[in-house]
Amino acid sequence: KGKSYIKHIHSNRIKQLIEKNRFQATSDYSYLKEVDCIIICVPTPLNTKREPDLSYIQDTTNIIAKYLKKGQLISLESTTYPGTTREILLPKFEKRGLKVGKDFFLIFSPEREDPGNSRYNPRDIPKVVGGITPQCTKIGETLYEQIVDQVVVVSSTEVAEFTKLLENIFRAINIALVNELKMLADKMKLDIWEVIEAASTKPFGFMPFYPGPGLGGHCIPIDPFYLAWKAKELNFGTHFIELAGEVNTNMPNYIVSKITDALNKNEKCLKNSKILILGIAYKKDTDDIRESPALELIKILKEKGVKIYYNDPYVNQIPKLRKYDFNLKSSPLSKNLLKRMDVVLIVTDHSSYNYEWIVENSKLIVDTRNATSNIKINKHKIIKA
Repeated sequence: KGKSYIKHIHSNRIKQLIEKNRFQATSDYSYLKEVDCIIICVPTPLNTKREPDLSYIQDTTNIIAKYLKKGQLISLESTTYPGTTREILLPKFEKRGLKVGKDFFLIFSPEREDPGNSRYNPRDIPKVVGGITPQCTKIGETLYEQIVDQVVVVSSTEVAEFTKLLENIFRAINIALVNELKMLADKMKLDIWEVIEAASTKPFGFMPFYPGPGLGGHCIPIDPFYLAWKAKELNFGTHFIELAGEVNTNMPNYIVSKITDALNKNEKCLKNSKILILGIAYKKDTDDIRESPALELIKILKEKGVKIYYNDPYVNQIPKLRKYDFNLKSSPLSKNLLKRMDVVLIVTDHSSYNYEWIVENSKLIVDTRNATSNIKINKHKIIKA
């Protein structure tokens, strides 16, 4: 139909490609036997035990195997633990009697995307490619050279898989560090944001990371658990990585404790209070709610008897998800709505919000993103969390 559900991919662009007969969407898997290259981009979530759920990859691989033909290239882009491409995809394809590197080609090339970041487009971001065999890698390199300016060739699919995990675990661990330091600074009655700003003036040896209400997105909150799970197969404990995961996972509970304390100081109980959440997306100026800490915050607050409202200019309604089913719609932002709320909780610092106006018309603000840092008046209403 030419309608995009992804904010940064415009419907007009899709319509143009359809009109030129360069793009076709279908749910008919028999088309797989007509193409030269197959790129797998399916979710890789965690199960209820916080272990890798590879069911989407396995189901997709089973379908592709039915239609696999000689000469095809299959590229897995879904984030996963080292060994997935070789241990799960390869055996299913070779059962067809085809030889990898000769009859078909198999690579791993991790997706690299930063939603909401207009500085980079897909062509600008280097693409890592690792194949099961050198010929697989060469064919994969040829494919992605048509799409990106720089292809980074590595020695194996496992190296490519590990590369993606390193990128995201690096961020997860550093965010966990500043989240823990934020909680310590709060006890010391210091502003961690001011500390980070001062530290950032050092021109070498320091890279700023910023605290928040928890990790979000389809990769960073999940990837540490993928590698930790794989490490256990090798009888290796990833204590540092797992601890970072625990710190980040616990941040919504910390935010709720800050809300509770703020209400208590105003002689108000958390139960039966009315809270407006600003921002449901996991990242500012996007519509992506996957693994958003706002969802866990809503769950915890509702369990404690809080009446929840939310506003997000990019998310009109929270759909039913694997772990959450809230049946909530975005409430139009107005003076009346703000004045009715006991707490306005800033979870996502969308650029379109007028924070001065929001603070002016609210009783109490709990700010998890330092979005109100430039507010000069009514600062007594603001609690940083």
